[in-house]
Amino acid sequence: MNMTEGALLPKVLLFSLPLMLSGILQLLFSAADMAVVGSFAHQNRDAAQAAIGSTGSLINLMVNVFMGLSVGGSVCVARAYGAGDARQVHQGVHTSITLAGLCGLLVAAVGILFCRPLLQLMGNPELELATTYMRIYFLGMPFNMLYNFGAAILRGVGDTRRPLTYLSIAGVANVVLNYVLVAWVGLDVEGVAIATVISQVISAVLVLACLMRSDSSIRLDVRALRIHMPQLRRILQVGLPAGLQGSLFSISNVLIQSSVNSFDTIAVAGNANAGNLEGFVYTSMNSVHQAALTFASQNLGAGKIRRVRRSVFVCLATVTVIGLVMGNGFYLLGRPLLSLYNQNADVISYGMLRLSWMLPLYCLCGLMDVIVGSLRGVGYSIMPMIVSLTGACLFRVVWIMTVFAASPTLETLYLSYPISWALTFGTHLLCYFFVARPRLSRMEARIEAEGIHQ
Repeated sequence: MNMTEGALLPKVLLFSLPLMLSGILQLLFSAADMAVVGSFAHQNRDAAQAAIGSTGSLINLMVNVFMGLSVGGSVCVARAYGAGDARQVHQGVHTSITLAGLCGLLVAAVGILFCRPLLQLMGNPELELATTYMRIYFLGMPFNMLYNFGAAILRGVGDTRRPLTYLSIAGVANVVLNYVLVAWVGLDVEGVAIATVISQVISAVLVLACLMRSDSSIRLDVRALRIHMPQLRRILQVGLPAGLQGSLFSISNVLIQSSVNSFDTIAVAGNANAGNLEGFVYTSMNSVHQAALTFASQNLGAGKIRRVRRSVFVCLATVTVIGLVMGNGFYLLGRPLLSLYNQNADVISYGMLRLSWMLPLYCLCGLMDVIVGSLRGVGYSIMPMIVSLTGACLFRVVWIMTVFAASPTLETLYLSYPISWALTFGTHLLCYFFVARPRLSRMEARIEAEGIHQ
């Protein structure tokens, strides 16, 4: 998709919709993990759900730094593609894939070695089951990284449909294997983890095969895999702050999960199921964040500054509508949806408690992410990282240590989310108007002056 020409809103929607469906599919597969162990586990089913659901924040903590680098790879490729520089695109692709393989091996080793002591520090109520799940899960991390970096490359050139296709194929395999390994073989959390690893292998093979068969500048040649230092610097410039932000965000979420773990297994299971359901709204909004990032990057590379500015507001309006409609819709349908994960009335009640505090104003989270994507797309990486870490991560940590410590209830814990979203989005918006927008105006004036001079 050429994002530098044509009407913006239709292209934002065409770019976002496959990403949205990809995210929803990933969550459906994750929901299948929870639903299968909740229905067919041979051990305590609530314990199995709590074990799987309680690992998410820790996995994100260990993975997000490296996933942020895939964002840097996408921006690097998108900017070169927008500028029509095939050589820079080629080098960006091969640097990204090489980096993905190295990062995947590193994360796998760290995750397998350190997951148990970290779960102990979090006070995980199902330590043995959670440790087993995470160790198997991290065996698939090299393939997970290769898929995510490869999909980021395709997004950088405007292709979001093929990653959706590959994810669909891998996800169907995941669901089938979940049922076979848990219901028939009786492996419980081990079966869910093995199914996840196999699905990651499938998605990685498909996306790499796509790049290797491409007849454009993103064609992957295994013999040309290496780190190109100029491209690595560009990837790190955007990706490292994004990854650090994501990882430090996860620290606050780990602390929140640890606080949830201080309640009983039923509360942990209810929180996990609600978090999975909530993810459908988040991933739908996050697709617009990806659109804002890529549209800003491609149009900046093409020197179309006015189009960069317009894309910011189109994406902000789009994510507001998605957040309000889906957030409130999922909240109203919360009980029947949560019952698909677990029939226990107490588990459902705990899930509804979380949804009541998170979903009605969830659009604020989407607005926060979209403005961050736009800022990164035009070259700002440190500033949004600092704002996000202060407004969300640090705020939540202080909240847990003060407000939650004084009133240790789940309601107090969940209240920290909408407050932190509002504060962080407001600060990012000020940064855009008073820092990024004036710089874009100067760039536009310079480009116009050069055109007149020529």
